[in-house]
Amino acid sequence: MSKPIVAIVGRPNVGKSTLFNVLAGERISIVQDTPGVTRDRIYADCSWLDKNFTLIDTGGIEPDSSDIILSQMREQAEIAIQTADVIIFMTDVRQGLVDSDAKVADMLRRSKKPVVLCVNKVDSFEKYMSDVYEFYNLGIGDPVAVSAESRLNIGDLLDEVVKYFDENGSEEEEDERPKIAIVGKPNVGKSSIVNKLTGENRTIVSNIAGTTRDAIDTTVRYHKKEYVLIDTAGIRRKNKIKEEIEKYSIIRAVAAVERADLVMLVIDAAEGVTEQDAKIAGIAHDRGKGILIVVNKWDLVEKDDHTMKEHTDKIRQTLSFMPYAEILFISAETGQRMGKLFEYFDVILQNQNLRVATGVLNEIMSEAVAMQQPPSDKGKRLRLYYITQVAVKPPTFVIFVNDKKLMHFSYVRYLENKIREAFGFRGTALRFLIRERTEKS
Repeated sequence: MSKPIVAIVGRPNVGKSTLFNVLAGERISIVQDTPGVTRDRIYADCSWLDKNFTLIDTGGIEPDSSDIILSQMREQAEIAIQTADVIIFMTDVRQGLVDSDAKVADMLRRSKKPVVLCVNKVDSFEKYMSDVYEFYNLGIGDPVAVSAESRLNIGDLLDEVVKYFDENGSEEEEDERPKIAIVGKPNVGKSSIVNKLTGENRTIVSNIAGTTRDAIDTTVRYHKKEYVLIDTAGIRRKNKIKEEIEKYSIIRAVAAVERADLVMLVIDAAEGVTEQDAKIAGIAHDRGKGILIVVNKWDLVEKDDHTMKEHTDKIRQTLSFMPYAEILFISAETGQRMGKLFEYFDVILQNQNLRVATGVLNEIMSEAVAMQQPPSDKGKRLRLYYITQVAVKPPTFVIFVNDKKLMHFSYVRYLENKIREAFGFRGTALRFLIRERTEKS
């Protein structure tokens, strides 16, 4: 089941970024006392009690602003509202209830999403509680008084947020069909691929970048097996947007990746991998999803004997953090290699769920240690006692050692390569958890 998505929305300068940084545990957003300073929507993985969720920080909503940046912020916040499972609506007790708050509340009411009303900057309950009651006038539920800066009452706020999680997650849990998120920049042919696979024009295809407004789920049947394709709006190119305006489509991709078992990153054969592609690939990699890189419009590329290898090498170089990713060259226009997509889906999904017996893993580890001595520091050598697989999607392994400080990432990579040599695990990341224990235990 995918993690719920929680969006923090509200007018500019009410403290959304401060709250985001407190919940994310690190200073990710830029916080200044200027309205509209959060120009990037930033997301983070968070947890409260035993609940995990993805948190989105949005730019402020200025409902009637004609200013280009603020109107873009309103648009990105609207997308966050569409994407989120639960919304934290943030207001400011010191500025009091203003007309813009009422307009944002109307917008949230129309979304029919669960909303938790948060009144920020309540540093003293004695001083400000009478002002907090004014926010009942929004008609959007009981206000929760907090101070993000002083970290007051944050737990009560999160208690209200997580109450909504189970009811949102229950529907998707029952759906066992593989979910494939199709992500990439606008105009690389994502919708064309979906149309070719389904055999019908379910999504509008045009040469105007950003035609696909929202993620669309399409069911495809192939060899008596059903797959759910999640088609997302493209990630916009940096040079197509002013630097200060948020590239808001990325959050749709984050939401789609969160829901998916496998991520299909579509890139344009003529353009190659861009910074935005690498960003989305990184999100999928961090979340341990199966990954297939699809190079579309291959029919438009002039080729010789080395073209495919050159393209592959460039992709591997740019996405060096995921050498396991599968690469397929296709043309949605001509149908070239389109039939191979399902073969790749099945192989990657199978590898995501592959389990290796503990005895076999320990044999591989023993051989690896014999071939290359573990690192040592100041006369103390790393000792590896035991390895076992504890999870799938992605395959996750625990290695017990005498001192985890000695377990250099390069040695973990070496062990990963040995496991991949034996079992392949094409198209999926592998996770390694290092645990310390004494020789006696």
